[in-house]
Amino acid sequence: MFNQEDLNKLNDFTFAFLEVEHSEKVLTITLDRAEKKNALHPVTANELAFALTYAKHNKDVWAVVIKANGDVFCAGADLQAFMTGGGETDSTVPKAEGEILIGELFNELHKPCIAQVEGDAFAGAFLLLAGCTHVVAANDVKFGLPEVKRGLFPYQVMASLLQVMPERKVLDWCIRGYNLDAQKAADWGLVTHLAERGKVADAVQELLETILANSPTAIRMGLEAYQHIRSDDTKSQHRYLQGMLMKTVQTKDAQEGIAAFRDKRAPKWSGE
Repeated sequence: MFNQEDLNKLNDFTFAFLEVEHSEKVLTITLDRAEKKNALHPVTANELAFALTYAKHNKDVWAVVIKANGDVFCAGADLQAFMTGGGETDSTVPKAEGEILIGELFNELHKPCIAQVEGDAFAGAFLLLAGCTHVVAANDVKFGLPEVKRGLFPYQVMASLLQVMPERKVLDWCIRGYNLDAQKAADWGLVTHLAERGKVADAVQELLETILANSPTAIRMGLEAYQHIRSDDTKSQHRYLQGMLMKTVQTKDAQEGIAAFRDKRAPKWSGE
């Protein structure tokens, strides 16, 4: 996806929508598109792919932390940007060769990855959260899957959530599109650790200390084995589901749902 020479020059590149810091065996990735609620778009996805590929191949990275600036951890995917390409940016990060499947980036990392969630998370954000080995969340945040209210369906998110949550809970959530509170998200397996507001970073640091005290080689090989055990050609699954999302975006219901959300009105579904 990226050549090794570029991966060796992480600090030479300008990240437009992420803050990336490698310090003391930990790579910290901060989503930095707060004015757009950290919604994922093509450049963000490319920068995230580069950072996670760097983490995978750098022996001095033993763990990854993903957090976010702003009040919202991530509002999901910026579908308009994905359809139009996202426009010009200041990013100098090399472009990935081939397609980027966010769910697969985490599957192929094979290193502990902690999500530090201090803001609400919606929709495509769960590609990140379900891909992490640990999710530490403030006990007052909420988690939402509003796609069906926009005439869409969380295809790839569904696949990722099915890896960490009970099937019927996932299906009900996808079909009804409600919000979960942090305690319910923990009960259902999406969140691994809860912390009081203002103490999430401390909880992440405590978790990191226990992880870094163990063999990084054993953990890496164990996570690779885990992915092998649960894998059923996940890359082709995510490719198919991404295609289904793009197909759904073209439907009349999707266009109506998106327009209704923009206009702050109830949608009028046609079933087409």
